[in-house]
Amino acid sequence: MHAVEQVGTRAAMQALGERLARLLRPGDLVLLTGDLGAGKTTLTQGIGVGLGVRGPVTSPTFVIARVHPSQVGGPPLVHVDAYRLGTIGEVEDLDLEASLDEAVTVVEWGEGLVEGLSPDRLQVHLVRPRGEVPGPDGDPDDAGEEPDDVPRLVRIEGLGRRWQDIELVGTAEAGA
Repeated sequence: MHAVEQVGTRAAMQALGERLARLLRPGDLVLLTGDLGAGKTTLTQGIGVGLGVRGPVTSPTFVIARVHPSQVGGPPLVHVDAYRLGTIGEVEDLDLEASLDEAVTVVEWGEGLVEGLSPDRLQVHLVRPRGEVPGPDGDPDDAGEEPDDVPRLVRIEGLGRRWQDIELVGTAEAGA
């Protein structure tokens, strides 16, 4: 199953994350791909709100991974930024398998590195228009410096048995 939607604002990207969170359960792996400033961390912030985790959810670029415990009795959010990881061995050193079954694991920049963690996963590809300038700290996802009125194209694809009968269309509401 897959859905392709246009998301028009930062608030809409966070709202999409909240809607995705309603579909997520312990053991789910979400792989986020897209250029700098596409909205990966913004989407993850919405997932964190939807899961009711302790925040704030910020980019784990320098710490690589953060665990956000649930405040509502749900699964924790494990938020990973694999941007600085170059090999599968470095991903294995994070020992994500240890928490995979009881957490929702969201990995930014993990394409080609984390697919082996689970055959069942959501792959979310975010596209921002070319020529957009990243924020002053070089990490527009984290800083919230992305223009609020530049629409992103979001493609959500469910892979594996877990997602085969789950309707993803309408998860993102156009321009919402």
